[in-house]
Amino acid sequence: MTGPTSRVLALLSLLQTARVWSGSELAQRLDVTPRTVRRDVDRLRELGYPVEATLGAHGGYRLVAGTSMPPLLLEDDEAVAVALGLRTVAVHGLPGLEDAGVRALTKLSRSLPSRLRHRVRTLGASAMTWERPAGGAVDPDVLTVLAGAAANRERVRLTYEARGGGRGPRHVEPQQLVVVRRRWYLVAFDLDRDDWRTFRADRVSDPRATGAPSRHELRAADVPAHLERAEAAMAPTVRADVTLRLPLAVARERLADHLGDGTLAADGDGTRWRSAPDTVAWLALRLLAADCGFVVHGLPELRAHLDDVHERTRPPGTNGTDGATAP
Repeated sequence: MTGPTSRVLALLSLLQTARVWSGSELAQRLDVTPRTVRRDVDRLRELGYPVEATLGAHGGYRLVAGTSMPPLLLEDDEAVAVALGLRTVAVHGLPGLEDAGVRALTKLSRSLPSRLRHRVRTLGASAMTWERPAGGAVDPDVLTVLAGAAANRERVRLTYEARGGGRGPRHVEPQQLVVVRRRWYLVAFDLDRDDWRTFRADRVSDPRATGAPSRHELRAADVPAHLERAEAAMAPTVRADVTLRLPLAVARERLADHLGDGTLAADGDGTRWRSAPDTVAWLALRLLAADCGFVVHGLPELRAHLDDVHERTRPPGTNGTDGATAP
Protein backbone atom coordinates (compact mmCIF):
# COMPACT_ATOMS: atom_id res chain seq x y z
CA MET A 1 0.00 0.00 0.00
CA THR A 2 1.46 3.36 -1.03
CA GLY A 3 0.33 5.44 1.95
CA PRO A 4 -2.31 6.06 4.64
CA THR A 5 -4.76 7.78 2.28
CA SER A 6 -4.64 4.99 -0.31
CA ARG A 7 -4.96 2.42 2.46
CA VAL A 8 -8.06 4.09 3.93
CA LEU A 9 -9.67 4.26 0.48
CA ALA A 10 -8.92 0.57 -0.06
CA LEU A 11 -10.47 -0.20 3.34
CA LEU A 12 -13.57 1.79 2.39
CA SER A 13 -13.85 -0.12 -0.88
CA LEU A 14 -13.84 -3.43 1.01
CA LEU A 15 -16.38 -2.25 3.59
CA GLN A 16 -18.81 -1.10 0.88
CA THR A 17 -19.40 -4.72 -0.10
CA ALA A 18 -22.42 -6.35 1.55
CA ARG A 19 -20.65 -8.49 4.16
CA VAL A 20 -19.00 -8.42 7.59
CA TRP A 21 -15.19 -8.33 7.58
CA SER A 22 -13.16 -9.60 10.49
CA GLY A 23 -10.23 -7.50 11.61
CA SER A 24 -7.79 -10.23 10.64
CA GLU A 25 -9.24 -10.49 7.12
CA LEU A 26 -8.95 -6.76 6.59
CA ALA A 27 -5.39 -6.75 7.95
CA GLN A 28 -4.44 -9.54 5.57
CA ARG A 29 -6.07 -7.86 2.56
CA LEU A 30 -4.39 -4.52 3.30
CA ASP A 31 -1.10 -6.04 4.44
CA VAL A 32 -1.14 -4.17 7.76
CA THR A 33 -1.60 -5.02 11.43
CA PRO A 34 -5.02 -5.34 13.13
CA ARG A 35 -4.13 -2.24 15.15
CA THR A 36 -3.69 -0.24 11.91
CA VAL A 37 -7.06 -1.52 10.73
CA ARG A 38 -8.70 -0.23 13.92
CA ARG A 39 -7.00 3.16 13.47
CA ASP A 40 -8.15 3.43 9.84
CA VAL A 41 -11.70 2.49 10.82
CA ASP A 42 -11.64 5.39 13.28
CA ARG A 43 -10.51 7.71 10.45
CA LEU A 44 -13.46 6.60 8.32
CA ARG A 45 -15.84 7.28 11.19
CA GLU A 46 -14.40 10.79 11.56
CA LEU A 47 -15.11 11.36 7.85
CA GLY A 48 -18.76 10.42 8.37
CA TYR A 49 -18.77 6.78 7.35
CA PRO A 50 -20.91 4.75 9.81
CA VAL A 51 -18.67 1.69 10.34
CA GLU A 52 -20.20 -0.74 12.84
CA ALA A 53 -18.06 -3.18 14.86
CA THR A 54 -19.55 -6.34 16.35
CA LEU A 55 -17.93 -8.78 18.79
CA GLY A 56 -17.94 -12.57 18.89
CA ALA A 57 -16.83 -15.46 16.72
CA HIS A 58 -18.71 -14.06 13.73
CA GLY A 59 -18.08 -10.41 14.55
CA GLY A 60 -16.19 -7.85 12.54
CA TYR A 61 -16.69 -4.58 10.67
CA ARG A 62 -19.35 -3.50 8.22
CA LEU A 63 -20.66 -0.28 6.74
CA VAL A 64 -24.23 0.53 7.82
CA ALA A 65 -26.78 3.20 6.93
CA GLY A 66 -26.06 6.49 8.66
CA THR A 67 -27.85 9.78 9.22
CA SER A 68 -26.05 11.63 6.40
CA MET A 69 -24.68 10.86 2.97
CA PRO A 70 -20.89 10.37 3.06
CA PRO A 71 -18.74 10.34 -0.11
CA LEU A 72 -19.01 7.13 -2.10
CA LEU A 73 -16.15 5.15 -3.55
CA LEU A 74 -17.19 3.62 -6.87
CA GLU A 75 -15.50 1.05 -9.05
CA ASP A 76 -15.19 1.94 -12.76
CA ASP A 77 -18.22 -0.10 -13.85
CA GLU A 78 -20.28 1.25 -10.95
CA ALA A 79 -19.40 4.85 -11.84
CA VAL A 80 -20.39 4.26 -15.48
CA ALA A 81 -23.72 2.71 -14.42
CA VAL A 82 -24.51 5.61 -12.08
CA ALA A 83 -23.60 8.19 -14.74
CA LEU A 84 -25.85 6.49 -17.31
CA GLY A 85 -28.72 6.44 -14.83
CA LEU A 86 -28.24 10.12 -14.02
CA ARG A 87 -28.19 11.02 -17.72
CA THR A 88 -31.55 9.30 -18.12
CA VAL A 89 -33.02 11.13 -15.12
CA ALA A 90 -31.66 14.47 -16.32
CA VAL A 91 -32.94 14.24 -19.89
CA HIS A 92 -36.10 12.13 -19.65
CA GLY A 93 -36.74 12.92 -16.02
CA LEU A 94 -38.62 11.82 -13.01
CA PRO A 95 -40.94 14.68 -12.05
CA GLY A 96 -39.20 16.86 -9.47
CA LEU A 97 -35.83 15.11 -9.80
CA GLU A 98 -34.55 16.48 -13.13
CA ASP A 99 -32.61 19.33 -11.49
CA ALA A 100 -31.12 17.06 -8.82
CA GLY A 101 -30.13 14.60 -11.55
CA VAL A 102 -28.23 17.27 -13.47
CA ARG A 103 -26.45 18.51 -10.32
CA ALA A 104 -25.38 14.96 -9.40
CA LEU A 105 -24.32 14.20 -12.98
CA THR A 106 -22.25 17.39 -13.08
CA LYS A 107 -20.40 16.46 -9.88
CA LEU A 108 -19.79 12.90 -11.03
CA SER A 109 -18.64 13.96 -14.52
CA ARG A 110 -15.96 16.20 -13.04
CA SER A 111 -14.38 13.29 -11.22
CA LEU A 112 -14.60 10.69 -14.00
CA PRO A 113 -11.35 9.99 -15.85
CA SER A 114 -11.48 10.56 -19.59
CA ARG A 115 -11.68 6.84 -20.39
CA LEU A 116 -14.85 6.50 -18.31
CA ARG A 117 -16.42 9.67 -19.73
CA HIS A 118 -15.91 8.17 -23.18
CA ARG A 119 -17.58 4.91 -22.10
CA VAL A 120 -20.55 6.80 -20.66
CA ARG A 121 -21.02 8.81 -23.87
CA THR A 122 -20.69 5.71 -26.06
CA LEU A 123 -23.16 3.65 -24.05
CA GLY A 124 -25.55 6.59 -23.73
CA ALA A 125 -25.59 7.02 -27.51
CA SER A 126 -26.26 3.29 -27.99
CA ALA A 127 -29.34 3.23 -25.74
CA MET A 128 -32.64 5.01 -25.98
CA THR A 129 -35.81 5.56 -23.97
CA TRP A 130 -39.06 5.36 -25.92
CA GLU A 131 -41.38 8.19 -25.01
CA ARG A 132 -42.83 11.30 -26.58
CA PRO A 133 -40.42 14.11 -25.70
CA ALA A 134 -41.70 17.58 -24.85
CA GLY A 135 -39.11 19.08 -27.19
CA GLY A 136 -35.96 18.16 -29.00
CA ALA A 137 -33.46 15.76 -27.45
CA VAL A 138 -31.04 17.38 -25.00
CA ASP A 139 -27.41 16.29 -24.89
CA PRO A 140 -26.59 15.42 -21.24
CA ASP A 141 -23.05 16.74 -21.78
CA VAL A 142 -24.55 20.13 -22.67
CA LEU A 143 -26.54 20.12 -19.44
CA THR A 144 -23.50 19.27 -17.32
CA VAL A 145 -21.37 22.03 -18.88
CA LEU A 146 -24.10 24.64 -18.42
CA ALA A 147 -24.91 23.51 -14.87
CA GLY A 148 -21.23 23.56 -13.92
CA ALA A 149 -20.74 27.04 -15.37
CA ALA A 150 -23.82 28.35 -13.55
CA ALA A 151 -22.60 26.88 -10.26
CA ASN A 152 -19.08 28.28 -10.78
CA ARG A 153 -20.30 31.70 -12.00
CA GLU A 154 -18.31 31.24 -15.22
CA ARG A 155 -18.85 32.55 -18.75
CA VAL A 156 -19.62 30.16 -21.61
CA ARG A 157 -19.30 30.32 -25.38
CA LEU A 158 -21.82 28.20 -27.27
CA THR A 159 -23.61 27.74 -30.56
CA TYR A 160 -27.36 28.39 -30.54
CA GLU A 161 -30.08 27.60 -33.06
CA ALA A 162 -32.71 30.33 -33.04
CA ARG A 163 -36.41 29.75 -33.61
CA GLY A 164 -36.06 30.81 -37.24
CA GLY A 165 -33.48 28.11 -37.84
CA GLY A 166 -30.34 30.25 -37.98
CA ARG A 167 -27.31 29.10 -35.99
CA GLY A 168 -24.70 31.35 -34.49
CA PRO A 169 -22.21 31.86 -31.65
CA ARG A 170 -23.31 33.27 -28.31
CA HIS A 171 -21.28 34.47 -25.33
CA VAL A 172 -23.28 34.13 -22.13
CA GLU A 173 -23.13 34.11 -18.35
CA PRO A 174 -25.25 31.13 -17.21
CA GLN A 175 -27.44 31.86 -14.21
CA GLN A 176 -29.83 28.93 -13.86
CA LEU A 177 -30.93 25.75 -15.59
CA VAL A 178 -34.70 25.33 -15.30
CA VAL A 179 -36.98 22.51 -16.40
CA VAL A 180 -40.45 23.65 -17.49
CA ARG A 181 -42.98 21.02 -18.54
CA ARG A 182 -40.12 18.54 -19.07
CA ARG A 183 -38.17 20.90 -21.30
CA TRP A 184 -34.81 22.38 -20.21
CA TYR A 185 -34.12 26.13 -20.43
CA LEU A 186 -31.01 28.15 -19.59
CA VAL A 187 -31.46 31.58 -18.03
CA ALA A 188 -28.31 33.55 -18.86
CA PHE A 189 -27.01 37.05 -19.46
CA ASP A 190 -26.24 37.46 -23.18
CA LEU A 191 -23.05 39.53 -23.38
CA ASP A 192 -23.50 40.30 -27.09
CA ARG A 193 -27.04 41.63 -26.59
CA ASP A 194 -26.40 43.13 -23.15
CA ASP A 195 -29.57 41.66 -21.67
CA TRP A 196 -30.97 38.59 -19.96
CA ARG A 197 -32.11 35.83 -22.31
CA THR A 198 -33.70 32.38 -22.05
CA PHE A 199 -32.24 29.61 -24.23
CA ARG A 200 -33.76 26.22 -24.98
CA ALA A 201 -31.14 23.67 -23.98
CA ASP A 202 -31.99 21.33 -26.86
CA ARG A 203 -30.90 24.10 -29.26
CA VAL A 204 -27.52 24.60 -27.57
CA SER A 205 -24.43 22.86 -28.93
CA ASP A 206 -20.69 22.94 -28.24
CA PRO A 207 -20.81 24.85 -24.93
CA ARG A 208 -17.33 25.70 -23.61
CA ALA A 209 -16.58 27.26 -20.24
CA THR A 210 -14.08 30.09 -20.74
CA GLY A 211 -12.78 30.45 -17.20
CA ALA A 212 -13.76 34.14 -17.15
CA PRO A 213 -15.96 35.06 -14.17
CA SER A 214 -19.57 36.13 -14.65
CA ARG A 215 -20.29 39.78 -13.82
CA HIS A 216 -24.09 39.79 -13.86
CA GLU A 217 -26.42 38.07 -11.44
CA LEU A 218 -30.17 37.56 -11.35
CA ARG A 219 -31.69 37.00 -7.94
CA ALA A 220 -33.21 33.55 -7.52
CA ALA A 221 -36.52 35.18 -6.60
CA ASP A 222 -36.55 37.03 -9.96
CA VAL A 223 -35.97 33.94 -12.14
CA PRO A 224 -39.68 32.87 -12.29
CA ALA A 225 -40.77 36.37 -13.36
CA HIS A 226 -38.09 36.42 -16.05
CA LEU A 227 -39.27 33.04 -17.36
CA GLU A 228 -42.88 34.24 -17.50
CA ARG A 229 -41.87 37.30 -19.54
CA ALA A 230 -39.72 35.18 -21.82
CA GLU A 231 -42.51 32.64 -22.38
CA ALA A 232 -44.98 35.38 -23.22
CA ALA A 233 -42.50 36.98 -25.63
CA MET A 234 -41.81 33.67 -27.39
CA ALA A 235 -45.45 32.57 -27.71
CA PRO A 236 -46.81 32.95 -31.26
CA THR A 237 -49.66 35.44 -31.77
CA VAL A 238 -52.70 35.11 -34.01
CA ARG A 239 -55.82 37.07 -34.90
CA ALA A 240 -59.17 35.53 -34.04
CA ASP A 241 -62.30 35.80 -36.19
CA VAL A 242 -65.30 35.11 -33.95
CA THR A 243 -69.04 35.69 -34.01
CA LEU A 244 -70.27 36.53 -30.51
CA ARG A 245 -73.90 35.92 -29.60
CA LEU A 246 -74.14 39.42 -28.18
CA PRO A 247 -75.58 42.70 -29.43
CA LEU A 248 -72.89 45.05 -30.76
CA ALA A 249 -73.24 47.52 -27.88
CA VAL A 250 -72.86 44.80 -25.24
CA ALA A 251 -69.88 43.23 -27.04
CA ARG A 252 -68.16 46.62 -27.28
CA GLU A 253 -68.61 47.12 -23.55
CA ARG A 254 -67.29 43.68 -22.59
CA LEU A 255 -64.26 43.84 -24.90
CA ALA A 256 -63.46 47.53 -24.45
CA ASP A 257 -60.20 46.88 -22.57
CA HIS A 258 -58.99 44.23 -25.02
CA LEU A 259 -59.94 45.54 -28.45
CA GLY A 260 -56.60 47.05 -29.48
CA ASP A 261 -56.54 47.36 -33.27
CA GLY A 262 -59.24 44.72 -33.56
CA THR A 263 -62.70 45.47 -34.95
CA LEU A 264 -66.30 44.86 -33.93
CA ALA A 265 -69.19 44.83 -36.40
CA ALA A 266 -72.85 43.84 -36.28
CA ASP A 267 -73.44 40.35 -37.69
CA GLY A 268 -77.16 39.58 -37.73
CA ASP A 269 -78.28 39.29 -34.12
CA GLY A 270 -74.68 38.97 -32.95
CA THR A 271 -71.32 40.68 -33.30
CA ARG A 272 -68.33 39.79 -35.50
CA TRP A 273 -65.05 40.27 -33.62
CA ARG A 274 -61.79 40.31 -35.51
CA SER A 275 -59.25 40.52 -32.72
CA ALA A 276 -55.90 42.21 -32.34
CA PRO A 277 -52.89 39.83 -32.46
CA ASP A 278 -52.56 37.83 -29.26
CA THR A 279 -51.70 34.36 -27.98
CA VAL A 280 -54.20 31.54 -28.33
CA ALA A 281 -54.43 31.13 -24.55
CA TRP A 282 -55.17 34.84 -24.01
CA LEU A 283 -57.78 34.95 -26.78
CA ALA A 284 -59.50 31.91 -25.29
CA LEU A 285 -59.57 33.62 -21.90
CA ARG A 286 -61.13 36.76 -23.43
CA LEU A 287 -63.81 34.68 -25.16
CA LEU A 288 -64.72 32.83 -21.98
CA ALA A 289 -64.79 36.09 -20.03
CA ALA A 290 -67.29 37.53 -22.52
CA ASP A 291 -69.84 35.13 -20.97
CA CYS A 292 -71.77 34.30 -24.14
CA GLY A 293 -72.06 31.74 -26.89
CA PHE A 294 -69.74 32.18 -29.86
CA VAL A 295 -68.60 30.65 -33.13
CA VAL A 296 -64.90 30.53 -34.03
CA HIS A 297 -64.27 30.91 -37.76
CA GLY A 298 -61.17 29.03 -38.87
CA LEU A 299 -58.16 29.18 -36.52
CA PRO A 300 -58.16 25.47 -35.55
CA GLU A 301 -55.52 26.02 -32.84
CA LEU A 302 -57.89 28.33 -30.95
CA ARG A 303 -60.75 25.85 -31.28
CA ALA A 304 -58.49 23.02 -30.10
CA HIS A 305 -57.43 25.06 -27.09
CA LEU A 306 -61.04 25.82 -26.18
CA ASP A 307 -61.97 22.15 -26.56
CA ASP A 308 -59.09 21.25 -24.25
CA VAL A 309 -60.23 23.79 -21.64
CA HIS A 310 -63.77 22.41 -21.89
CA GLU A 311 -62.56 18.83 -21.49
CA ARG A 312 -60.48 19.68 -18.40
CA THR A 313 -63.33 21.58 -16.72
CA ARG A 314 -66.18 19.18 -17.64
CA PRO A 315 -67.63 17.34 -14.61
CA PRO A 316 -66.59 13.65 -14.43
CA GLY A 317 -68.98 11.22 -16.07
CA THR A 318 -70.49 13.71 -18.53
CA ASN A 319 -70.19 13.49 -22.30
CA GLY A 320 -70.50 15.80 -25.26
CA THR A 321 -69.73 19.50 -25.65
CA ASP A 322 -71.65 22.58 -24.74
CA GLY A 323 -71.57 24.08 -28.23
CA ALA A 324 -69.22 26.91 -27.30
CA THR A 325 -67.34 26.57 -30.58
CA ALA A 326 -68.52 25.58 -34.03
CA PRO A 327 -67.01 25.13 -37.47
